[in-house]
Amino acid sequence: MTLTKAQLLDSIRKQLDLPKTRSAEVIESLLEIIKKSLEDGKDVLISGFGKFCVKEKRERPGRNPRTREEVTVKPRRVVTFKCSKRLRDRVNGKR
Repeated sequence: MTLTKAQLLDSIRKQLDLPKTRSAEVIESLLEIIKKSLEDGKDVLISGFGKFCVKEKRERPGRNPRTREEVTVKPRRVVTFKCSKRLRDRVNGKR
């Protein structure tokens, strides 16, 4: 099952007893801070949860799977996530 932004918003609204609009502002602000940091090439570390990292990918040779044509994959930045040991343990049933 996927956790949607709406479900996250509703959960925060209930747990913190906030109005729906205020909960939405909190979620949107948090996501904007994370997005801005990643856009600027900064890693985002959330203790007990994990770390979002921006990685630089080099230019490399590739192939179009449909036409088998050789192409060059341009350099780009990608976001990776590495979960914390605490989160990994919870996911695996260890507390």
